[in-house]
Amino acid sequence: MSDRPLRLRFAPSPTGRLHVGGARTALFNWAYARRHGGTFVLRIEDTDAERSTPEHERAILEGLRWLGLEWDEGPDTGGPYAPYRQSERIERHRELARALLAAGHAYRCFCTPERLDVLRAEQASRGEKPAYDRRCAELPRDEVERRLAGGERAVLRFRVPPGETRFVDHVRGEVVFQNAEVDDWVMLRADESPTYNFVVVCDDVDMRISHVFRGEEHLVNTPKQVLLYRAFERPIPEFGHLPLMLGADGKKLSKRTGDTALEDYREKGYPREAILNFLCLQGWALDGSTEVFSTDDLVANFDIADVTKGGAIFDLDKFRWLAGEYIRADSLERVAERCAPFVVAAGLMDEAELRERWNWFLEVVRGEKERIRTYAELPERIAYLFAGDEEVPYHPEAEERVRRQGTAAPLLREYAGWLRGELAAGATPAALAEGTRAWVKERGLKSPELFQPLRLALTGQSGGPDLFETIALLGAERALRRIEGGAGRLA
Repeated sequence: MSDRPLRLRFAPSPTGRLHVGGARTALFNWAYARRHGGTFVLRIEDTDAERSTPEHERAILEGLRWLGLEWDEGPDTGGPYAPYRQSERIERHRELARALLAAGHAYRCFCTPERLDVLRAEQASRGEKPAYDRRCAELPRDEVERRLAGGERAVLRFRVPPGETRFVDHVRGEVVFQNAEVDDWVMLRADESPTYNFVVVCDDVDMRISHVFRGEEHLVNTPKQVLLYRAFERPIPEFGHLPLMLGADGKKLSKRTGDTALEDYREKGYPREAILNFLCLQGWALDGSTEVFSTDDLVANFDIADVTKGGAIFDLDKFRWLAGEYIRADSLERVAERCAPFVVAAGLMDEAELRERWNWFLEVVRGEKERIRTYAELPERIAYLFAGDEEVPYHPEAEERVRRQGTAAPLLREYAGWLRGELAAGATPAALAEGTRAWVKERGLKSPELFQPLRLALTGQSGGPDLFETIALLGAERALRRIEGGAGRLA
């Protein structure tokens, strides 16, 4: 690590929702900065005016804050190198472009799009890599000025020097590019709008960025950017290119193999802590065996050199397992609070009713806490509690299994008579469980002969929370109506 002040940045483009790969990039930069006492900068790269929107920017900022990734400098917090939106720095970009032009590191190019299309087609027909042929690289200065004065449009190209470009990548080791393979790329378009590879270096230079950790897809841009740093005669940051996030099919993560936006997983009720933990595992590991760990553990142990080169498989099954682990380990009260919005959104209860019956709702959550993997799973699992007692939907397979017994209806009628007396006497769920087992034994039955039709009548399902806790949640009258109604439906 160099002795420069340690400054890292996350620079998303507000052209869409925050990708989970972007969230991981932010997390690794944030963790490295926090571990080493550095500064974490948020910069919005919004020079794509057609697709960038304030709504997307707000969603990105809100998503990062929801994850707990607070920044030290940024568009809403300010800082010593403001502004932190690229669109507000355009004049500075043009100023730096003019400086490179004056120093001979750039040149005006008058080639039309039509000529470039023909050039690329000819190169392709010869099996050559498409590249600009530097036709305008050595135009005399007076010709350039005359053509500009005559109204011709020109882009500004970077003049790639001969030789090779080397840099050390914290993830990939030493990387070498032959400069002959790097095109004389466009810095400023004909309308003087700057391009990505130019502005990103301008802003990193001005903001004194010391480390650039980003996705592997940016590796091809790095030689262009390293050459720019050298042209500016400024220190080159330390690079680290993170592996791609891959779907289960081994290809780049896409909608076909998993949701790609952070917001998708938040809306599906994944615990924030599980999302952070899972993102950590996309290319990094705490040790050889520990899979469940906190962001404090990440900060205390994260080293960019430990990030793997190979693609990280975005294993949804593992993600769901991890989410369930966090829910099981959490407090009942907090799980209930986080489930509550999903219950309200499903229309099972409104906010006022939920708060009025909060103690009851806690018991509902207690019965499902060990089973759900996301907060959004709860409404479907408890919907039976809110169904009309005469209209509880029966799961088809569970109903078919019960009907095959052939004894469900008379058993439920007899059991309902016994249960009514026990409930009237104030029996607890534990007492009911013990009494029911004795009731079954006295009749020479096997437990499933009663319990399967009883669960079907009460919940419509084949499995779920403790039956006698369920009776308590429904209340005596509702439970009896369901059991007696079930006897009629299964007759």
